[in-house]
Amino acid sequence: MQRPLTYFVSDVHLGLQVGDPAAREAAFVKFLKALDPVKTEALYLLGDIWDFWYEYRDVVPRGYVRVFSALLDLLDKGVKVYFFRGNHDIWAYSYFEHLGIRCLEQPYRVAIGPKTFCLGHGDGLGPVDKGYLFMRAAFHNRLLQRLFSTLHPWLAFRLGEGWSRRSRLGKQITYRFKGADEPLYKFCEKFQADAPVDCFVFGHYHSPTDMKVGDSARLLILGDWITAPNWLVYDSAADEVYSK
Repeated sequence: MQRPLTYFVSDVHLGLQVGDPAAREAAFVKFLKALDPVKTEALYLLGDIWDFWYEYRDVVPRGYVRVFSALLDLLDKGVKVYFFRGNHDIWAYSYFEHLGIRCLEQPYRVAIGPKTFCLGHGDGLGPVDKGYLFMRAAFHNRLLQRLFSTLHPWLAFRLGEGWSRRSRLGKQITYRFKGADEPLYKFCEKFQADAPVDCFVFGHYHSPTDMKVGDSARLLILGDWITAPNWLVYDSAADEVYSK
């Protein structure tokens, strides 16, 4: 029998040197440990869980032991854990799959109980600026990834973390989702015309949003954990999506 609760979380940005990184990681671990495996069917990690992540073939970043311990505990108790690569943790390859976490590609359409969802991190969807698309394509390019992997980890991680600090989040610039003018909303409109769903759930924008798409769908965007811990829960028994 399917358990009723499904959780969605995004943009924890573990390791980002903004605010209190240790407190943020502790809060995320507390959240993971609080999930009831008797009632929880799945946890969807919608990207940018790590502020910078890069796997070499035989080496993964140090730290985050308590995070992985909590995730493994959920997996051992039968909770399914899914992960979408964000624009900060693009370079996740086989390690998460090795742990038992299934990596998914956006946009991902899935039926959960009586509702159908479209899920992802949210970056690069819709009519996005060509400069951003070029940068995103470069970061996803296998040849460039292999070239980057030839760098010594000491240098690679300093470059990656430096790029992160120059990002919108690193500068702590507040962003407000612009509704129907956003590329992501336009993507949802087109997706809804081709393959209707009940809910779209994304992260990336760091701007909590709950708005309608067309007459029947909802677009839900999670906030980031720099501001405060937050997540979405879908209770399939009550057929209700709510935020925490």
